[in-house]
Amino acid sequence: MQEPVTSLYVHVPFCARKCSYCAFYSEASEGGLMDRYVRALVRELERVASDLRPRTIFFGGGTPTLLSLRHWEEIFRVMDRLGWLPVAEFTVEANPATLSADKARLLREGGVNRISLGVQSLDPRLLERLGRIHTPQQVFRTWDTLRRAGFDNLNLDLMFGIPGQTMASWEATLTEALALGSEHLSCYEVIYEEDTPLFAQLRAGAFSVDEDLVCAQYDRLLERAAEAGLFQYEVANFARERRAPEPPPACLEGEFPAFACRHNINYWRAGDFHGLGPSATAYVRGVRTRNVSDTRAWCEAIEQGRSPVVYREALSPLARAGEAAAFGLRVVAGWPYEEFRRRTGFDLRVEWASELIELERRGWGVCEPDRFRLTRVGLRFADAAAEMMLRPECDAGGGGVAVETAAVVRPAWGVAP
Repeated sequence: MQEPVTSLYVHVPFCARKCSYCAFYSEASEGGLMDRYVRALVRELERVASDLRPRTIFFGGGTPTLLSLRHWEEIFRVMDRLGWLPVAEFTVEANPATLSADKARLLREGGVNRISLGVQSLDPRLLERLGRIHTPQQVFRTWDTLRRAGFDNLNLDLMFGIPGQTMASWEATLTEALALGSEHLSCYEVIYEEDTPLFAQLRAGAFSVDEDLVCAQYDRLLERAAEAGLFQYEVANFARERRAPEPPPACLEGEFPAFACRHNINYWRAGDFHGLGPSATAYVRGVRTRNVSDTRAWCEAIEQGRSPVVYREALSPLARAGEAAAFGLRVVAGWPYEEFRRRTGFDLRVEWASELIELERRGWGVCEPDRFRLTRVGLRFADAAAEMMLRPECDAGGGGVAVETAAVVRPAWGVAP
């Protein structure tokens, strides 16, 4: 009998306003549609219940905290009925402008024990440039609200490389953000995705990208995070090392700081996960699926008892191992050889021997007695290193299959902060 999946991602597609850099599927919040979404989500939760015993749950978006108190109560009721609560880590992404004291208390009482706060910047001018709806003052008020509600595991999500962001502005944001004393910090360089306003502005010549400045901002991030007692455990993620009330799972022992995001570690360590909601990606036993990127179509499929999946890709064992090798190298600790063999059935030192040699030659990687990892320089080029490790071959008839609709959805690995 197969072991049930232990990670769950839920996509909440509603936003008060679309950010200028965001390429994730989202749409404006509307009461009737949100009610319909929650009813459909309850049915989808029940549908996967027989194959899910979650240790981590992550609600991302969109803006999950736009859901009302009544919506959250309904979600918690079904999760409790299914026997899923409490879980080791239950994360909800939040926008500072959408979290009241009542909602914060309800989330904490309902079993949520980690909040990821989408701050992005503490410079009002840059927040406006990004299309964010909150102010720096709302960030600080929301922070106090979350602490008073009992949250002792908070992540701050920041961005660097923002158009118009100087080193002085980045330093100021880091100073104010680190002074809050969060348990976790996620910092991402702005990515210019097609079909976003920022990409259009870049193409039109409204601004240019200063790669030297971006690199300097990343270097300063590493210095300031270390000074604040936050350990880098992945390219863009930092956490505190403090013993949690319960012992960490085996995959955390000696590899990650205590407040590392367990849900994302499951992604980087090639674990399975169910993905629910419009546009959500799932990866279960070598098969990647993605739901339709349309909330009404997603709701209609579930209401009619049909699958909302529009894309399915079955990976061969070698392709699965290649993805594991690629994404696992984003982790600062790298891939322990024996763990990689246990998870994939392949020896990293054999199947990827030439790639490991090349990474070492470039100064991007280092072979240690028990593992291979990227160097500090190599972590800057983690995406390029990942491409070297991929083995894009699929089982016969399994790759890139559109299901129920002609729309072909590009498969993607969702990683939440």
